[in-house]
Amino acid sequence: MNIQIPSGEERHVQRRGGATIDGAPVAYVAALTAVMIAFTIIPLPLSIVIGFGRSFPLSQGLYGLVGWLLGPLAGALANGIGVLIGIFVNPQNTTIPGASVAGAAMGALAAGVLGATGLRRRWTLPLALFFLLEYLLYGGRAIVQNGADVRAVLAGSFINWSALLLFILPTRALCARWLRHADLRYVTVALFLGTWISSGLAHLTSATWVYFIYNWPAENWWLMAPAAPVEHVARCVIGAIVGTGVIAGLRATGILKPLHAAY
Repeated sequence: MNIQIPSGEERHVQRRGGATIDGAPVAYVAALTAVMIAFTIIPLPLSIVIGFGRSFPLSQGLYGLVGWLLGPLAGALANGIGVLIGIFVNPQNTTIPGASVAGAAMGALAAGVLGATGLRRRWTLPLALFFLLEYLLYGGRAIVQNGADVRAVLAGSFINWSALLLFILPTRALCARWLRHADLRYVTVALFLGTWISSGLAHLTSATWVYFIYNWPAENWWLMAPAAPVEHVARCVIGAIVGTGVIAGLRATGILKPLHAAY
């Protein structure tokens, strides 16, 4: 049997998409924007509302997922536009539209940076400092200006400072590694943990904005202490269930992955 050895130079074949936004095909960004619109219209089941009479949309459980699928910047854009249109359709799912949009964008940005590789991992420090500044403004205003009990503020903002700690600590790298794991059980755990981080930081951005405008009573911090974690677990369950199905499907089809995707 004659074996022919190619004599030419080795060629590398690379798939290319059309127009992109920060490495994510525009079609992907548009599709996930539509998903965010739909999920923003639907309120979160068993939503616990204290003081403002507003519901929380299902989309809050997907802020991180969009960032991992598209990358930090494209994900932030898809989240921001999707939430903006969604709350325009159903304004009952927001207290302040600008705060909701900013929170959604920052949630995707945090998630995308959490799963980043290469030079984009350097974005972690400035982003962590930004969230730390937000928390100091948020909690500091409550304690220093409004006389809230320190213990009440720490308990009421548990989902925020715990998300920030998990973002700063090595759990960030662990989450990123498990998102790329071949075993979907690891992916599911990473999605739950990552959603706790990304949605917690998204909530921090929104809550800081809302608190500076509404300035709720000091007593509300104790009321939020048991309620907020329950609601946040619901967000994480949504992110884990939906995200595992989506990532499994994308892997099975072999669809072109955005440049900065983390799965």
